[in-house]
Amino acid sequence: MASLIRREDIAAVRERARIDEVVGTYVTLKPAGVGSMKGLCPFHDERTPSFHVRPQLGLWHCFGCDEGGDVISFVQKIDHLPFTEAVEHLAARTGIQLRYEDGGTTRPREEVGRRQRLIEAHRVAEEYFVAQLDSPGAAPGRQFLADRGFDRQAAATFGVGFAPQGWDNLLRHLRGRGFTEAELTASGLVSQGNRGIYDRFRGRLVWPIRDITGETVGFGARRLLEEDQGPKYLNTPETPIYKKSQVLYGLDLAKRTIAKERKVVVVEGYTDVMAAHLSGVTTAVATCGTAFGTDHIRIVRRLLGDTADAATGVIFSSGATHGGEVIFTFDGDAAGQKAALRAFEEDQRFAAQTFVAVSPDGLDPCDLRLERGDAAVRDLVASRQPLFAFAIRSVLAQLDLSTAEGRVAALRAAAPVVAGIRDRALRWEYSRSLSGWLGMDQVAVRRAVQAAERSGPVGGGPGHPEQQGGGGPASRYGGGPGGRNGGGRSDGRPPAPVPGGYDGGGAAARPFREDPVAQLERQVLEVVLQLPQHALAAGFDALAPDTFTVPAYRGVHDAIRAAGGTTAFGQEVERLSAQGGGGDVAGHAAARWAEQVRENAVGPVAGVITELAVAPLPEDRPDALAGYARGVLVALIRMGLTREIADVKGTLQRTDPGDPTYAQIFAQLMELENRRRSLSGE
Repeated sequence: MASLIRREDIAAVRERARIDEVVGTYVTLKPAGVGSMKGLCPFHDERTPSFHVRPQLGLWHCFGCDEGGDVISFVQKIDHLPFTEAVEHLAARTGIQLRYEDGGTTRPREEVGRRQRLIEAHRVAEEYFVAQLDSPGAAPGRQFLADRGFDRQAAATFGVGFAPQGWDNLLRHLRGRGFTEAELTASGLVSQGNRGIYDRFRGRLVWPIRDITGETVGFGARRLLEEDQGPKYLNTPETPIYKKSQVLYGLDLAKRTIAKERKVVVVEGYTDVMAAHLSGVTTAVATCGTAFGTDHIRIVRRLLGDTADAATGVIFSSGATHGGEVIFTFDGDAAGQKAALRAFEEDQRFAAQTFVAVSPDGLDPCDLRLERGDAAVRDLVASRQPLFAFAIRSVLAQLDLSTAEGRVAALRAAAPVVAGIRDRALRWEYSRSLSGWLGMDQVAVRRAVQAAERSGPVGGGPGHPEQQGGGGPASRYGGGPGGRNGGGRSDGRPPAPVPGGYDGGGAAARPFREDPVAQLERQVLEVVLQLPQHALAAGFDALAPDTFTVPAYRGVHDAIRAAGGTTAFGQEVERLSAQGGGGDVAGHAAARWAEQVRENAVGPVAGVITELAVAPLPEDRPDALAGYARGVLVALIRMGLTREIADVKGTLQRTDPGDPTYAQIFAQLMELENRRRSLSGE
């Protein structure tokens, strides 16, 4: 079981990682009133800023696409990271030493600090290699790039550098920067020989391999010199920070476009990635010296928005009519076809539609761009064909279909491939296509496919989506359980069902903004979450549990009461003041209290809380905030009193004046009327 980060450390990361600084590296933020900033949303196209950040509370929300959350959820979404990795990334950024829990015992994670040292070593090495590309000895490297149509700007974009000849050039440079021999050995930047350690990369063109956050974790180096007896491409070995099965070259540059267009193009090498991107195919990535495997699929699925049930393996796509597209480009030779067939075996792990793009003359994207220009690379990707069809036709191409014996043999060879298609609708559609390609009766082909299903672990078995509920294409391509609005719990667990009639379906499920009652309730909760000091002074905690009539807002009120109400905020201010906390004590207390409210929210209500906490207030003058806060709270209290007065009047009208309780009811009515008049200043 993976270690859990201690809750207090997660809270420290939230507090230390300033959300305006983190968001500001991706979004240009401008002031938007007291304590609020706004900019263009990085998660959807827009011309008018609707992405708001409230630094004091550490929260963000986009009123265009209805996404929102805290600093951790922002990093999760922008860098497509799981919860734990996002926390670790922010901890490293802010210098926080995380502690982990294993079976109830707590231990320090020394590997986090070690990782940062290895990352820093790679950053220094990358700077060194890039600088060396201008050296006289790097002429073969510059010629290699020029011969493939890459100028110096292209090299700079992808961080291409040069490792000079010699045994210890980089080694001496890194030692001069304070790195120890143990750190350099662990980094994979040096190798161990009989006479000690020496540079792993020598006399080679070097590409930095970056993880999804953009940090360099390894290098790929291309042989240039005849005297170099090593492999054509030499990569960093497996290290604590570099696992070749878990990285994709170019992903740091392609991730945003992949997530936006729900499309990824998988090519075969570093130069192919460069050529694709420079040609306008900015979703291209490549594996690093290994086949496209399960771990790569996990990364791509996260970018495409595919989700799967951990127990059943049923794959969903979050909110789209299908799971996007995965396009493999392979060389047209036999090795390329084998690679495509291996990809077919992994296809079932995707909700995405999977395609193959193979140049008829066998040119890879780099050569294609060099010979025919950028448009040819774009045309190659556009000419993709479904991977299923490619796999079946590849089998048929190996047999002579002009004879009856050849066609029967082809049917026997292709039927298991068709039977391997887990989507039942596609399986039967390709059965029909196969009968046409073979010129054979559809019934005979279908029987052959069914026989292949029974003879092996193919689509209709226990692991098939249709046997797990949800059914074939509807579950595979329809929207699944993809949470919105940062509605998951702060520890990354999925949201629980929410009572009260709010389904968390985004802006469409929000109460009508034109409804004056809903609008007032919303304004009050905005004040409470953003200005708890004023809500405390105005007596918010005295409101009855049924004050809020809109189900979603009642859920927010319940979460506030569960967090101790605004009284808990006041107590936090007193505690921090007693500890001698410097700076903005009220701001720190408000941020911690708001997080407590979010943690007490049920399911998607956490997203509503985030939205209310970030929403711009109608009054943006600091000296007028107290008056505005009291005004909306008084208006809500008066509305509640009016509702209560109406109920008491109805009871009074139904009571006989001679009834002993009549006087008591009348007195209650007078008391309520007096309270309402006092609020109005009458």
